Order: sequence, then C-alpha cells, then structure tokens
Amino acid sequence: MSTGGAKDQVNRLLALVPYLRARGSVSVEEAAKEFGVRPATIRRDISVLMFCGLPGLGMGDLIEVDFDALEGEDVIRLSNADYLARPLRLDSTEAAALVAGLRALLEGSAGEEREVIQRALRKIEEAAGEAAGVADHLDLRVATGADEQARGKQLAEAVDAGRQLRLSHRSPVRDEVTTRVVDPIAVSYADGHGYLDAWDHSVEDRRLFRLDRILEVELLDAPVSDQSRLEPLDLDEALFRPSPDALLATVRLTAEARWVTEYYPVESATEEADGGLTITLRVADPAWLVRLLLPLGATAELVEPADLAEQVRETAREALSHY
Repeated sequence: MSTGGAKDQVNRLLALVPYLRARGSVSVEEAAKEFGVRPATIRRDISVLMFCGLPGLGMGDLIEVDFDALEGEDVIRLSNADYLARPLRLDSTEAAALVAGLRALLEGSAGEEREVIQRALRKIEEAAGEAAGVADHLDLRVATGADEQARGKQLAEAVDAGRQLRLSHRSPVRDEVTTRVVDPIAVSYADGHGYLDAWDHSVEDRRLFRLDRILEVELLDAPVSDQSRLEPLDLDEALFRPSPDALLATVRLTAEARWVTEYYPVESATEEADGGLTITLRVADPAWLVRLLLPLGATAELVEPADLAEQVRETAREALSHY
C-alpha cells in the first residue's frame, strides 16, 4: 500500500470527492481498497474534507460528512459537494493573476518546461481575452524576490547555452560558503523558492541549489557533460528525499503514530504484532528528528542511533521539568 506524503493526500482528496458523489455511500474498507491505502488513512482524509468547501467557510459552504453513518456503519456519505460537478470558471481577476503568474514562471524556465509553459500561456491568454491585458500591469512573482528572479533567469540562460557554471553557494546547515563547478540541468520553482538542478563535479553527484543561497555565478567556457542531459527532478519529490549518506534512524511507532509514514519519506516499514510499525528513515539534520519525536511522546521511540535517542530522552526530561 502507498505511504505517500502530503502531495499524495491532495491528489487522493481531489479524486475522493467525485468518487464518493458518484456512488452515494461507500464503506471505508471499500474506499481504502480503491485508493490503495489503509482504512485509517481514508478516515483522516474524511476529517480533512469536512474543512473544505466554497469560499466563505461558513455554514452551508463546507462539505458535510454524515458522522452517524461513518461511526455507526463504517460508511462514508458526503453532501453539499454538488458544486464540484459544475465546470470551473475564472473571473477576470483570477484570469489576470494566472496569466501574470505564468509569465513570471516563464522567466525562470528552460527547455521542455519552457515550451509547456508557453503553450499553456498562449491558450489561457486567448481564453482570457481582455483580462490578459490586465496582467500587463501586475508585478506577480513566484513568491520570490527580484534578485532571485534575476538569478533564475541568468541560470536558465546557462541551461540553454549548455555551459558549465562556477557557483559560490552558502550552506545554512554548515554555515559556510563553498565554490563548486556544476553542469546546470534545469531551473524550477516550488514552495516559494527557485532551485538550480545541477550535476556537482565536486561530489560527482546531483544536487539542488536554492537560488537565494547562490552568492555568485560565473559562466565558464567548458561545455556541460552528458550528466546535464538528465531529466529535471520532480521538486515535489526531490525536496523531501534525503541524501543516501544522511543519518539512518530506526524508530518504533505505536498504532496511533502510524500516520508518520503518510507524511515523511521512510526507507522501510516493518509491521509489529501490536499494530505498530518499526521504520527506518534518512535524516539530514538530527535536530529535525528530535523536534519530530518530542510531540509524539510515548507513541514513538527512537531505537537507533543510541546517542541521539538519549538526546531525545534528555530533551524530554528537561521540557517536563518546566511544568
């Protein structure tokens, strides 16, 4: 069964509502089997749907869940979701914002990605009509600063030119600036930041460099190697995929904490007789793992590494001493 994260849940929710509307009522077990997840995952999805609906978020705006049927019969029934059957339309303001956003995204794109954006932009401009003209007066950036946008455009041009780059890059983890030669593969945006996807010759491996952490860029005469022909990374997956040489931690979860595997990438998951799981996951920053485990309390136990497990226990004891 899938143990995907937030991206998988959003995709599942978008498919779940039309699925339930078409069938009227469906058992939790049947829905779980249809979507390839555990029944507990479907129940969590339903608890999210009750906060979704039309703008306004008042009574009559949200999707309604029949909790009597859910709790008593283990059956899912939704109501007040008929509007999802209607074709979605953009008003002039929304169309203008979409056009402006695509134009900003186009500035930092390259290769096939740029062609896709251009085709989508042309179609939307034609459909938007006069609203597209309003976009000329909007300064809408992809949640990034002007310097980052300029850097993204510069790097996208290097991708098109097929030449190597020398970068000065600041690492927030080690608090140091390094200089490295890379083959640029693509420039992409996600979660409000731009990233250079590149082959790093200093480590002979692929790396993502956040644009706002690139201090200097020098375009070299040397052409890129064959590594630059790699397919651009899917940032939704790559940003949450730790390095293979990151710390490997083993955590034992009770049944109540199994949801952790739905939101964080794990290397392996072993079922326990009591309904819990023993998982392994890669951790780039040990402090992050400590912050994850503390709120879980007795529902999670760090097994390995032992020294970090002791740090978790000590931090927990210190926190409890303040109560």
